[in-house]
Amino acid sequence: MPAPLLHLRDVRHTFGGPELLKGAELQVHAGARIALVGRNGSGKSTLLKIAAGLVEPTGGERIVQRGIGLRYLPQEPDLSGFATTLAYVEAGLGEHDDPHRARYLLERLGLTGAEDPARLSGGETRRAALARVLAPAPDVLMLDEPTNHLDLPGIAWLEQELAGLRSALVIISHDRRFLNALSRTTVWLDRGRCRTIDKGFSAFEATRDELLEQEEQELHKLDRQIAREEDWVVHGVSARRKRNQRRMAALQALRQERRERRRAVGQVNLSISEAEQSGKRVVEADRIAKSYMRPDGSELKVVRDFSVRILRGERIGLVGPNGAGKTTLINLLTAALPPDRGAIKLGVGLEMVTLDQGREDLDPKKPLKDALTRGHGDYVMVGGARRHVVGYMKDFLFTPQQAETPVAVLSGGERGRLMLARALALPSNVLVLDEPTNDLDLDTLDLLQEMIADYPGTVILVSHDRDFLDRTVNAVIAWEGDTHGPGAWAVYAGGYSDMVAQRGDGVTAKEADTAKPAKAKSAAAPEPRAASGAKKKLSFAQSHALKTLPAAMEKLHAEIARLREVIADPGLFARDPARFEATAQRLTAAEAELADAEHQWLELELLREEIGA
Repeated sequence: MPAPLLHLRDVRHTFGGPELLKGAELQVHAGARIALVGRNGSGKSTLLKIAAGLVEPTGGERIVQRGIGLRYLPQEPDLSGFATTLAYVEAGLGEHDDPHRARYLLERLGLTGAEDPARLSGGETRRAALARVLAPAPDVLMLDEPTNHLDLPGIAWLEQELAGLRSALVIISHDRRFLNALSRTTVWLDRGRCRTIDKGFSAFEATRDELLEQEEQELHKLDRQIAREEDWVVHGVSARRKRNQRRMAALQALRQERRERRRAVGQVNLSISEAEQSGKRVVEADRIAKSYMRPDGSELKVVRDFSVRILRGERIGLVGPNGAGKTTLINLLTAALPPDRGAIKLGVGLEMVTLDQGREDLDPKKPLKDALTRGHGDYVMVGGARRHVVGYMKDFLFTPQQAETPVAVLSGGERGRLMLARALALPSNVLVLDEPTNDLDLDTLDLLQEMIADYPGTVILVSHDRDFLDRTVNAVIAWEGDTHGPGAWAVYAGGYSDMVAQRGDGVTAKEADTAKPAKAKSAAAPEPRAASGAKKKLSFAQSHALKTLPAAMEKLHAEIARLREVIADPGLFARDPARFEATAQRLTAAEAELADAEHQWLELELLREEIGA
């Protein structure tokens, strides 16, 4: 095999505390397609910066072939000192690079090149930086979360662009489908060391689970050996001093090995504070419309004649390109913004909690502890129980030492976990999540998906993560402006892949192709359950509901029977009228819950049979 273009050998690094990297290895050969994966805080970004030559490691070697071109995309690019975005991108070109490619890439990423870098949003800054690293077509391209702040058309375009490059790729990303499409090798950074798996990311999770299971078995054997040696220390014969000294030394060595072979880092413990159950109808929108006036006096239609009914327990995903109006639509549906025309009706007993995409309500100067307690002491209320903030922090993989850490120094992933911790501590029966997957590691994403599936309330989320949408939602509200004119939205049953199957394509870029004929589809938006017959398979959430509903119905049957026995006591009302009233109310609610569950199960069972047929 030819020598690698880039080789990190026995790399060690520390920021003054325990070693973050402990002999990490990375080899990048010509044409490689590497997914670099690991938990938030495991050192992925640090390792990539060392590979790019931006950070000097504490120990180890960095070997780069002479004349090799390397480009690195950071999570937080710095465009200061440049007059325009075009000047910034052109500054990254070499003598023999195509100068026209800079403008082409900027336009494909939604920029003109004339933007003032000082006035860019975080997303625009990231897109300009992406254009800069792609423009020279380097030998090795290192990308740290390249899909952050890209919309669905942008992600699809970037996949195609990277797949066509001759450059070797090293990619850090939380987007599973993006990694599946581009990787042929997976490097797992785990507890300071790299494990190279000669398979793409699609095979990683199964391989990781096998490796962790083997490790648990080896640790179990080691624990048993230590127990035997400790038993000998207590009960053994001390006749031969030298032999005993050797066994004591061996025992100490085993204990040291056990300490060094730390178990895998614990998982995030996601739990949610539930409010009282809402009414069956959560949101009903009837032909709502919203427009804004442009500076030139023309009208910008964001939402036009849109109708939808969202029921309790549904999971609704909003998708569309940047600028389509997803935030406006979600504000209309939650009554945070009044429509110009039409009506919005909210259900009774709603308690909404919103996770904001921009993390804007986090004060960077405040310590992490105050961000969680909102400045009210050392305790936080979670699920009606009072918990010490340090214990709650541990559920989200924060250490006690981080309690006084300012929010400003947290990584992007840590800020994402902090926002989740704040949102989930508040009682709710409606969760509104705006890009919740940004900066979360894959393990935390798995747990967030499970939490959403088990959440008894209603979820409305905006996301550009196709895999996350497929795993969590049972209906998609999609921007239809490319086929039905400005402000058009439609509802599709199922996840993102189901929507693609029904539409014939995915989310397209905002610029409408006027020459493209409109699809033969009703402009009126069907309700989430109306298009079920067009589905090709059950979504993740529907499959989960189909499996869990029978047990829930059986539990409700048992509860109803018990409540009926209690209320059948003829002397209960005279003895304890308050208990009689509470029992009667709970019996009514349980019967309504059972009816809803049976109706939902019957719909899903019919859908499953239809798909099977």
